[in-house]
Amino acid sequence: MQRHGGPPPMLVQLSDPHIVAPGRRLLDRVDTPSLLAQAVTSVAALQPQPAAVVLTGDLVDRGTAEEYDHLRSLLAPLPGPVWLMPGNHDDAAVMREVFADHDELQPVGGDPALAGHVLWVRQTAGLRVVALDTVVPRASHGQLCPARLGWLARTLADEPDTPTVLAMHHPPFTTGIGHMDAIGLRAGVPELAALLQRHPQVERVICGHLHRPITRRFGGTLAMTVPSTAHQIVLDLAPDAPPAWRLEPPGYAVHAWLDGALVSHVVALGDHGPVGLY
Repeated sequence: MQRHGGPPPMLVQLSDPHIVAPGRRLLDRVDTPSLLAQAVTSVAALQPQPAAVVLTGDLVDRGTAEEYDHLRSLLAPLPGPVWLMPGNHDDAAVMREVFADHDELQPVGGDPALAGHVLWVRQTAGLRVVALDTVVPRASHGQLCPARLGWLARTLADEPDTPTVLAMHHPPFTTGIGHMDAIGLRAGVPELAALLQRHPQVERVICGHLHRPITRRFGGTLAMTVPSTAHQIVLDLAPDAPPAWRLEPPGYAVHAWLDGALVSHVVALGDHGPVGLY
């Protein structure tokens, strides 16, 4: 199909930066702040500029105010709105204190069972972006309780004809990487799949947590994870593979609304030499 008009609107997804306090390194080896700064520089240089940036969890490593202050300074050069959501390494209450000006982090009204969760809806780039909190406090795995699933059902029903991106931290599918699947989404998966089947306006489910680019059909749509801006989980599908990470190239995703569909690109970070023209 031939595309007409200007460049497509874009949503950038960064994930799992695991920012530490100034002067520290993650696992005593990974300079996560410098790696996130590299990602921010890359995003700021994109043409066209993204309409918005979403971070899909594990923003910091220990959930401290010092780490979130550091994260805030690192994100400052990003263009346009920046939307945050927690992962299993985050503390939503501390996030809300440090990023008090981020309306998307404010608790939703109504059901008291939702008060501790980060749930939000934003419009950008011709898309509706819905953030669904999968975090279980003080646990590595995730879950979706009836209250969160009910909120999502109501939210999707509000605009059944608007193309939608569902953002989550824990992906709703197994990957074959055993030690990560063990800390995946443990509850609410069949219910989520059935809900998405009823809402074909959901163009994509975008996730973090896995520190790798992985895609799978789920609930009648495409679900995917993206690389971390820091370290990556080793790809080893052996049933007895040990938990392991390595400094493979970090990256992020660009989701572009193009010809009535969402096109997702994974960008590898690093110095790859000059651009060559054919």
